Amino acid sequence: MVRYHPETGLGGARAGRQKGVFCRIVQTAPVYNHRATRKPSANRHFSRDSVPPIQLSSAFVQNLPPSRPRVAFVITNSEIGGAQSHVADLVRALRGRIDATVLAGGEGPLFATAQAAGAQTARLALLDNAMSPLRALKTLRELMAALRHAAPDLIHVHSAKAGALGRLAGWLLGIPVVYTVHGFGFKPAAPLARRLASRVAEWCLAPLAARLICVADAERELARSLPIPASRISVIHNGIPDAAARAQPAAQLTRIVMVARLAAPKRPDTVIRAFGQAKLGDCELVIAGAGPMRGAMQTLADAVAPGRVRLPGNVADIPALLASAQVFVLASDHEGLPLSVLEAMRAGLPVVASDLPGIREQFGDMPDALLVAEGDEATLARHLSMLAGDSARRAALGRLSRARWEQAFGIGPMADATWAVYRQALGRRVSEPMPTERA
Repeated sequence: MVRYHPETGLGGARAGRQKGVFCRIVQTAPVYNHRATRKPSANRHFSRDSVPPIQLSSAFVQNLPPSRPRVAFVITNSEIGGAQSHVADLVRALRGRIDATVLAGGEGPLFATAQAAGAQTARLALLDNAMSPLRALKTLRELMAALRHAAPDLIHVHSAKAGALGRLAGWLLGIPVVYTVHGFGFKPAAPLARRLASRVAEWCLAPLAARLICVADAERELARSLPIPASRISVIHNGIPDAAARAQPAAQLTRIVMVARLAAPKRPDTVIRAFGQAKLGDCELVIAGAGPMRGAMQTLADAVAPGRVRLPGNVADIPALLASAQVFVLASDHEGLPLSVLEAMRAGLPVVASDLPGIREQFGDMPDALLVAEGDEATLARHLSMLAGDSARRAALGRLSRARWEQAFGIGPMADATWAVYRQALGRRVSEPMPTERA
């Protein structure tokens, strides 16, 4: 049975559980386009008894036009970050296949980006990273109200807090939830308190996800310890669209770049100290990104490499910044599958990065990958010095990076795999309205 609410337009079986449902459609064959019924005009009145069931023939149902599922993307913050870029890329790439709504906290650029891609947006005033249980309860109520208004067929949640509240909201509203894990918080490298809290939360909430997407094989291994069937876990590597800007790594080394939010688990302090030890002459280090560490990192930079480290905050045109550099570096205590490394590969830059499982997956079988153990400033400094003195090596590694991105991390495969997960989570056949966009 498919029920339609003539005042709110809520669709799907769950709409029948909302207060004040006045009419219903009883179908004799499966139909996905439950939103085809028009809303009545405001001056008409209906009673539950005055509207009889409408019988739809199988032939009529089969000739209905295909309908796009409505997907609500829920993420904790709308700020600049890897998960936010991932959501924006999905909305753009799946345009024509889904009707998207983006729900997020804060007032960051994700809203404008999503709107430009054709999505509806809604700011959740209470959604942030605060750990207060009372605030979390109020935020859950706010999120549920927003979801009732959006009436999605599917919820796709990202980031820890939105992932928790979104799964609860979906369970309470009877809407299937897909949860993308950009990096579990209970990795061994995480602080003990955070690790324990994340483990408990993920253990309790794992069964509420219709599907769990891990961005790396290493994350799937962690997911195996959770009470969710392996058949509901997928690995979909992050992908990003191409960009015209290209680096020239063989040019004289004048700029090394790191792109990251300046907060744990990122380690800009390791990069700054290694850069100071490398003594690279006229070369500057640019660490792009905002976050609570920024002030402390500027103080450290002034002490170990005065005048040679810039922390410009958030940079709008990351491809252009990367194209102006000759080397990319990323140091972190733990990661999922960082988008910043993919952006550097796409630009054709040699990459020096922390030796972490997700990053190793990004390099694949690339020869001579420049990976550095956690906190190993001396090795990082040696890699930077080696690259500074060998333009041919920079050029060769840059070509390998670009080839690796082209092989494994384009936007198309990620979007197609995510679309397949949506169809599985909806538990029914969803037609292909349009080809996936590759923008």
